[in-house]
Amino acid sequence: MLHPLWEEYATQLANAEEQELQKVMTEICQKEAVDLHRDALVFIGRDTRPSSLKLSQAVMDGVCVLGGLISCFFIINVCLPLHYMVCCHNTQGQYGKATLEGYYEKLSKAFVELIKKANSSSSGDRQRHLKIDCANGIGALKLREMERYFPQEVLIQLYNDGSREKLNHLCGADYVKVHQKPPRGMYVVSNSRCCSFDGDADRIVYYYKDADDHFHLIDGDKIATLISIFLKELLVERTLTVAVVQTAYANGSSTRYLEETMKVPVHCVKTGVKHLHHKAQEFDVGVYFEANGHGTVLFSKAAETKIRQLAKEEKDDERREAAKMLENVIDLINQTVGDAIADMLVIEAILALKGLTVQQWDSIYTDLPNRLLKVQVADRQVICTTDAERRVTAPPALQAAIDALVSTRQAARAFVRPSGTEDTVRVYAEAHTQEAADALAHEVSAAVHRLAGGVGAPPQPAAPATLLT
Repeated sequence: MLHPLWEEYATQLANAEEQELQKVMTEICQKEAVDLHRDALVFIGRDTRPSSLKLSQAVMDGVCVLGGLISCFFIINVCLPLHYMVCCHNTQGQYGKATLEGYYEKLSKAFVELIKKANSSSSGDRQRHLKIDCANGIGALKLREMERYFPQEVLIQLYNDGSREKLNHLCGADYVKVHQKPPRGMYVVSNSRCCSFDGDADRIVYYYKDADDHFHLIDGDKIATLISIFLKELLVERTLTVAVVQTAYANGSSTRYLEETMKVPVHCVKTGVKHLHHKAQEFDVGVYFEANGHGTVLFSKAAETKIRQLAKEEKDDERREAAKMLENVIDLINQTVGDAIADMLVIEAILALKGLTVQQWDSIYTDLPNRLLKVQVADRQVICTTDAERRVTAPPALQAAIDALVSTRQAARAFVRPSGTEDTVRVYAEAHTQEAADALAHEVSAAVHRLAGGVGAPPQPAAPATLLT
């Protein structure tokens, strides 16, 4: 979550020729008045990819070359607690102990305290069983280390733990979301609760199969909704408010449910976690999740102080207990970064406390059918957007064409945005039926190809059999 100014510095460093590197670094240090005599503590995290060991060694070499700028460093075979440890160090231990054990202990203690309050008669033992696809990544290693901290009634089964297959191969959160089916290596029985991490365990999606063997995905939108409902119910201190931050890719049903039914303010920002994170920092309690399952909850310092004060001093029993539960949520959620383990524990605690099955959670609202397509263009920079990337300002005729196409369908919307890394334009469409969403996405793709310099043959509509699936 670099400040935008430091993103510019990073770009300068990346693009500097080797002989100019020291000069560029010196200029940055002068601009930021960096004290070159002050020791720096550098935390280095790596994951399970084969390249990670060599890359982390390169970072160590670079740190050592800078001599007096470094006092010591740590190699942690995990990315998740890295942000946590940096925050612990920079807050002089106020956020927690800057060790792996400190990370495990803080999360598990808060989790245990929360589920103590769950009504076992309403949630039942089965409510605590969870199958976890770890994407053959770092999540499996950390969960195995952390499992001993969990209470006995919490039973997790790990799949794709990295012992046999490659990272993210036919498994993981992205695979499950894109292909709308369980990962390889996991047998999903009817109505069992399952979730998938991605390879470095900063994303999470839930899913299940119903009695008719139909697959149901619960993505970041419904995760944000569940957490928001829970937090709003606990915020008895009405001066504190919850807000949800989404991108244009959030399903329209989630936005409407939050705004119209839950009366929770929703704010839309440009795609990218950094935009969601920075916007969420503006509120007492900011909940943000991308549809892919990457997100967390942020509490302002003022809100956290107020909640902890109420947990200690509030005379009314109900308000005090609500504040204590919020205090545990604050300790359980990883506010520094999207963290699939912390998010999973928050979700499991909420489901247990509210006595919800995964099916009941899924039925909070029904997603609008949608389709995401890509169009190859000669130059993606011809596409300019505004309104959190939901409206096109250039080419001038494109937005009018999109508006005309959207107006012909019920509950429809569509937007286009250029890719950040390649000369393609991403097209997203929603409508009241899957057939209508697919047709709208195709027609908008054709408009992009026609008006924004498409490359190759125009997009072709999907076959009727595909439209009806």
